Amino acid sequence: MEKLLLNKPALEKINPEFGSSFTVKQYVLPTPNANEPFWHYHPELELVYVKGGNGKRHIGHHASYFRDGDLILIGSNLPHYGFTDRFTRNKSETIVQMKADFLGESFFKIPEMEAIQAMFDKARAGLVFFGDSKKRIGARLENLPKHDQFGRLIELLIILKEMALSTEYQILNANGYTLEVETQDNDRINVVYTYVQANFQSAIPLDEISEKVSMTVPAFCRYFKKLSGKTFTRFVNEYRVTHACKLLLEQNASITDVCFESGFNNFSHFNRFFKEITGKSPSEYRKSFKKIVE
Repeated sequence: MEKLLLNKPALEKINPEFGSSFTVKQYVLPTPNANEPFWHYHPELELVYVKGGNGKRHIGHHASYFRDGDLILIGSNLPHYGFTDRFTRNKSETIVQMKADFLGESFFKIPEMEAIQAMFDKARAGLVFFGDSKKRIGARLENLPKHDQFGRLIELLIILKEMALSTEYQILNANGYTLEVETQDNDRINVVYTYVQANFQSAIPLDEISEKVSMTVPAFCRYFKKLSGKTFTRFVNEYRVTHACKLLLEQNASITDVCFESGFNNFSHFNRFFKEITGKSPSEYRKSFKKIVE
């Protein structure tokens, strides 16, 4: 193991998919890593299972190698690099990202959740699991994307409980790791999010938003994709769909009015994107919630 002296980490902005309070990602085939690994942090805890393969861990001040896969829990704001690339030769990689209070401020403070909360506290220094725990829990994690959204939540709680009860783990940064996050480090991405919230009902050209953060259009597109994992255009449209869902449930406006009120200027595009995000057409979405209320 070696101690690392690294540059200041970048903030990664994480957005759970529509209808979920946490993020689940899975990469099945080893690829040349479309998103270059970079030194970053985020407020969310990150649970990573690498099935097979050999690679590097760079977490906080800790650097080491793993063999035959890895199971890691990274605490809030703990800087780290990605764990796989085209040289890792792993079979798959499953990532779960969640805020410490993603189920409410007091959920993990109830007696049944005390062990998980204690594990979250230890994860501030980074935890790696080994032995039978890595294989058993890793297999459950690998199957997590196969569940529906509610099933994922229940299964994630079971996984976290098993991890919390395991004794087969190591604390990676034994002396702890403290990251001082300066407000100015987050200013650029906050400007983008605030601008979208205020202007999503109108067109937001890339040159306009790029100018707001003093970047060229190509540089901004790379920057936003690197932080959020999606294009700026997709992010804006997802925000518009979220607003449309609110209107469909709270107002009796026609679907056409909801479309334009949410910032879409093409009805067929609105329908197509709405179904892609929610799994239902706008009319099906409204009807399904009316049935629940009735």
